[in-house]
Parts: sequence; C-alpha cells; structure tokens
Amino acid sequence: MKKLVALLLAGALCLGLAACGSDPAPAGSAGGEQGGTASAELNIYMWEDYISDELVSTFEADNNCTVNISYMSDNADPINKLSAGAGDEYDLIMTCDAYMESLINAGYIEQINTANIPNTANLNEGYWVAKDYCVPYLGNYIYIVVNTETCPIEITSYNDLIDPALKGEIGSVDGARNLFPIALVALGYDPNSTSETELAEAYEWLTKYHENVFAYGNVDANLVSGDVSVGFMYDGNAAWAMDETGEGVLKVADFTEDPVQLGWDLFVIPKGAKHIDLAEKFLNYMLDAEVMAKNLESYPYTCPNDAAVAAASEEYQNHPCRTFDYKANVFFQEDVGEAMQIYDNYYNQLKVGQ
Repeated sequence: MKKLVALLLAGALCLGLAACGSDPAPAGSAGGEQGGTASAELNIYMWEDYISDELVSTFEADNNCTVNISYMSDNADPINKLSAGAGDEYDLIMTCDAYMESLINAGYIEQINTANIPNTANLNEGYWVAKDYCVPYLGNYIYIVVNTETCPIEITSYNDLIDPALKGEIGSVDGARNLFPIALVALGYDPNSTSETELAEAYEWLTKYHENVFAYGNVDANLVSGDVSVGFMYDGNAAWAMDETGEGVLKVADFTEDPVQLGWDLFVIPKGAKHIDLAEKFLNYMLDAEVMAKNLESYPYTCPNDAAVAAASEEYQNHPCRTFDYKANVFFQEDVGEAMQIYDNYYNQLKVGQ
C-alpha cells in the first residue's frame, strides 16, 4: 500500500512555486537531546527565499548548532524525499496542505508533540490541517493582479483570463494544483474536483488560458518590467511587485464572485528523523510572535500565526494585499488522492502544447 501511495504522490505531482533547487545538505549527527546537550545539526528541506538568514543565524548561536538548509524546486521534491525515507537526511521538510492526507496514510511523517512546541498556541487553528502531524509556516493567497495603466480589459472573474485580448499579457504561477482550480471554478465545479469529465473540461479551459500566458514563474519581475499587465500570483510576490512599481500602478483585481485559493506551506518531521529535539526547538522559535513578525518584513506572505501578525509592522498589516474582503471567499487545496494522476496527465499535455 505504501508503495502505491508513493507512486501516486511522486509520479502525479507537478510544478509548484518557481524556485531554484540545490544539492541536499549532509545528514546531521545522530542522536537527540540527551542531558541538556543539543544535537549538533538541523537539516531542513524547504522553499528558497522564504526564511530570514539573520533569524537562522540567531537560532544557531542560541542553540550552539548548525542549520543546513537545502532547497526544493517544485512540490514533487519533498514527496519524493519523504517516500524514499527522508529521515536519513532531513529533520524538517516543507510540504503543503494538499498532500497531508496521503502522507499520513502512507506513514511517511512523524506525529508532532505540540507539548514541546508551546508557541503553537499562537497559530490560528482554522488554518491548521492535520494538527498532529504538521506545523503551518506561511501561506499564499493566489491573486489576480493587474497593471491599472496597461491592462487592456477589466478583470472581474477567472473567465476574463481567457479573453483573447490578454494574449501574451499574463504572468502566471505554475502547477496543476494552482491552475486547475481556477478553471474548475470558472466552469462552476468544485475546485478540488476528482471527476475526470470535469477535469477534461478544465483542461480545455486552460488551453485558452495558456495561449494568453507570457511566462510561468517570475511573475513579480515580469509585472515590474512591464512585460505583462496581469499576474496570477502569490500574495507575497504581489506585495513586492506593488512596492516596486509605486502606489496605484498595480492592484488586486476587483472581483468577489469567484473564490480565491489559499494554500499553506507546512513543516513536517519525516519518519526516522535523527534530531527531533532540535526540530521542535526550531519550530517553537519560528512560531515566536516577534521572530515571525521579523521574518514577515522580508517575506510578506499570509501568516497563520495570529500573534505574529499582531506584532508585525503597520506596513505589513496595512499593505494593499491585505486590506480587502477576499478573505471571506476562499477555498483550500484538498488532497485529491488517486485523481492526482488525472491532473498530472492533463497538466503535462498543457505544458507540451498537445
């Protein structure tokens, strides 16, 4: 059964955030905390450009340890690591809410003892899926952002994204689980549909969307440079782009009928991890209100840590990315199980232009 789940997860996953990968960090020293002596190394696998180097250095100094961080390049990477026995290399791995059910059922991750992570009390439990197996880190609303000066049409729904007037005008995030939901919503279906018929229709919708896409990835840079006038993008990247272009040039598209997708990046402890003691300390450290508030200065994504949001700067709290009513109309990515193979097949066809 585990082998089947591993094949479904690893074989069916596809591109997520656009990040650069690197070679895995070396495995840390064996053994956990004994008699007050901390593990010498903590090995983490996560997205790049997502955590403050300064905060990591402070944790290393405070705990007399070395933190080795390796970077994933797409959402399939952590699943491949976990299904291959990632505890031999890593103590913390970042994945997302869309795959938690399958990971738990396959037995790839450890249960988390939240009694050793008291700062979990800062988390908004409404954003905490699979509470016994993960700790939420940061999240991403995926917005439509428009250049108010150059966008050729008014965008009020996902269906507007397939208007021929937008040919070559869209910068887009990548990934089947990011793209298919907007097509499904546009067609009036469940954004987490497992129906092959509905996914086939969504694929046809996405072929029209694909014709309008200038590039996948680097959406903030393409908006700032003027190469695109529309961005389908993560909220943190939208904040950077808005700050770079100046007040009023970019704005989140004004529509409320279609729901906005919200996904969470989570830390899990792989089965057999060698330094669980230090992993728990690191999670507790990053959940500290002041620590995460500091992290949000560099990485202004949606944060599930209510105490950190309250401690964050006024600039973060009052940024245009956070001062509108979309939060009342959202959907989450759910684990679609074996249907991920269908998503993957259609997604691969989309990207090769078949």
